[in-house]
Amino acid sequence: MTSKVDQKSDIGEKSVGKVDVSQLKNFIGGEWVEPKSDQYTDVVNPANGKKLVDVPLSGTDDVNEAVAAAKKAQKEWSLEPAPMRAEILYDIGQIMKERKEHLSQILTQENGKVLEEARGEVQEGIDMAFYMAGEGRRLFGHTVPAELKNKFAMSVRAPVGVVGIITPWNFPIAIATWKSFPAIVAGNTVVWKPATETPLMAYEMAKIFEEAGLPKGVVNVVFGSGGKVGDAMVHHDDLRVISFTGSNEVGRNIASECGRQLKKVSLEMGGKNAVIVMDDADLELAAQGIVWGAFGTSGQRCTATSRVIVHEKVKVELEERVLEEMKNLKIGDGLNDGIKVGPIINQGGIDKIKKYIEIGKEEGKLLTGGNELTEGKYESGYYFEPTLFTDVKPNARIAQEEIFGPVLSIIPVKSYEEAVEVNNSVEFGLSSSIFTQDANQVFKAQRDLDTGIVYVNAGTTGAEIHLPFGGTKGTGNGHRDSGQAALDVFTEWKAVYVDYSGKLQRAQIDN
Repeated sequence: MTSKVDQKSDIGEKSVGKVDVSQLKNFIGGEWVEPKSDQYTDVVNPANGKKLVDVPLSGTDDVNEAVAAAKKAQKEWSLEPAPMRAEILYDIGQIMKERKEHLSQILTQENGKVLEEARGEVQEGIDMAFYMAGEGRRLFGHTVPAELKNKFAMSVRAPVGVVGIITPWNFPIAIATWKSFPAIVAGNTVVWKPATETPLMAYEMAKIFEEAGLPKGVVNVVFGSGGKVGDAMVHHDDLRVISFTGSNEVGRNIASECGRQLKKVSLEMGGKNAVIVMDDADLELAAQGIVWGAFGTSGQRCTATSRVIVHEKVKVELEERVLEEMKNLKIGDGLNDGIKVGPIINQGGIDKIKKYIEIGKEEGKLLTGGNELTEGKYESGYYFEPTLFTDVKPNARIAQEEIFGPVLSIIPVKSYEEAVEVNNSVEFGLSSSIFTQDANQVFKAQRDLDTGIVYVNAGTTGAEIHLPFGGTKGTGNGHRDSGQAALDVFTEWKAVYVDYSGKLQRAQIDN
């Protein structure tokens, strides 16, 4: 297998961040093909409402074609030595690194997140490429002592086959790389359905796959809605894994259907994440972490901070510090300098937030924010003020339900024990945080907080790619994206026994 990384053409300075196509096509079997439905929908920049591109609304026939291409490619791809598969990932990562600014600007335009956050997300994808490429020379199994003489015993990882990944709009490149790169290095082929709101990252990545020399059919991209493309993927017999990030409701439906088919499924479905602030905490640091966690990405992260569980002794002071930090949040187009809070993805997102604001006014005290921004420079985009409620009860809807916007609730408590109880009282279990200078409470929190991710003296965001990403309870179904644990989703364990005794030996009988 020969890499093509040295053959690629660089993007010129004038083309950085420029969308170079007006209508997208599916990427199937290494070719750009029209959707069989011949139907499209607009993709718009949420910062200004300007149209970026037309995206296909594909259907079952397109999925069938992509799966067939992936199935054909998988046999040869799985026979490539894993270190050779990894070389392609190294080249993909290198091209991504060289195009980081281009990818980041495209990401900001279709997603809305501010440019510095977009750069961070692209860097996650680069890191994941290099990390998973390293797994090409590991993919560790185990050797163990056999219980019989002249017998060898080991376990190895085997690819599952053709896998389907369904990715969300809020992290259109990071989450896609968390899922696709471990699948690729393990010897699988991929059918990828990106979100229709953010298809340009998938388009850009498909071009990179081509240029890096990934064989045709190893990764296939089918654009379209979850109701048609996603559903067709879930029901396709030749897709043996579905890896999904999105809403709890859709995830539960996918799990139910995949369970009926005995199909492997990995789900990541959101969070209702809390920062606990104890009475001995560094309040300035806590306020900074809270504001970044709550209002970065306009609160549109599954790890966003949406609750602050604060000891009543420091509640008033913490509120003052948080309000002061919020004054520094400049709202606007993420491509502009100094912007800290970008737009909401679309009007549907705005409407959902507004609904919860009205609920919150009945459940707590609104300290600041609570309004959609529609005038002046905001009139063509989708913007909402960073919002802070206080004196919210732990069982209030705004303290229990995922809002997915820049809305934060402060919940006072009397003790560490009560703080942990409140933290664990929600249906999700993705990320949690505690600010304290008590080493005993630090270690208790690591044990007691029922979330897949725990931070100490930091906010609820900032996961790194070499550790598993995912959560407990309603956040997922026990699998993890990212880190070595991601390989478990895309491989099957195979036990291998080699008997070189030259005679029949019967385990548990002849020993």
